Amino acid sequence: MAVDLSSEIAGLKLRSPLLLSSGILGLDWRLMKRALDSGAAAVVTKSLTLAPRRGFPNPTLVEIGCGLLNAMGIPNPGVREFIPEIERLKGIGATVIVSVAGESPGDYAEAAKLAEGAGADAIEANVSCPHVGGVAEIGQDPEALGEVVAELRDALRVPLIVKLSPNVADIAKMARVAEEAGADAISAINTVKGMAIDIYARRPILSAGVGGLSGPAIKPIALRCVYEVRRAVGLPIIGCGGIVDWADAVEFLMAGANALGIGSAIYYRDLSVFREILGGMERFIEENGYGGVRDLIGLAHRA
Repeated sequence: MAVDLSSEIAGLKLRSPLLLSSGILGLDWRLMKRALDSGAAAVVTKSLTLAPRRGFPNPTLVEIGCGLLNAMGIPNPGVREFIPEIERLKGIGATVIVSVAGESPGDYAEAAKLAEGAGADAIEANVSCPHVGGVAEIGQDPEALGEVVAELRDALRVPLIVKLSPNVADIAKMARVAEEAGADAISAINTVKGMAIDIYARRPILSAGVGGLSGPAIKPIALRCVYEVRRAVGLPIIGCGGIVDWADAVEFLMAGANALGIGSAIYYRDLSVFREILGGMERFIEENGYGGVRDLIGLAHRA
């Protein structure tokens, strides 16, 4: 029998559980199309704001021994300028999840409505970027998080995905807040707050000082967060953070993820990582007598 790699997030039917994560290749429809052609089932755009943002000056990205540190500052052309990119992706039949960010519930809702009007299949609310003031605080304050999610839910017809921060005392509590306010799915996690220092210049390497750590170093943190969120809420989960091979992907599924975001792995490898992960997952499923991806979801909770 053929292995069924399909999955589903908040009503979105996916041919596989692999998504292009937000922030990676997410500002140009041609690059996102390359990810789709390489095996991604859907793309998540870079976070978009109402007004254009220049972001932080360089250096904004540094590779360290265990992962990547970035403090980009959410540079983007603004959601209105980005609408043609969404329309081009929809024109080729892509499943497009648009990430939005803002400083107030109204900012999020207005940006999200514009993206929905352009054809977005779902909205991902970035309430957790660790190095942008306003955004970071929303994801760490239950009251503020609830207000943003509720405003977005009232404004939208398409599914709402909330991307949670690992930089909190209790991510399960934040997931429950998002669920109660109207989220349709959870994305876990965003980057982990960190920094690096140039010991000769005697100053932080990143221009913003503090950035977000991604890559293999955060995989155990992300996996734990997905596991805790799955125990706390009944919403579907997009697991992301340090997934670089098929075994990582299977771990996240067993922890309770319904879909998987691939990001930093593209930096370390290239877009072929999507097919490599899918091929490895398919072999694992077949060799161990499972029928498909859905048979793996949440298995670690049944042990």
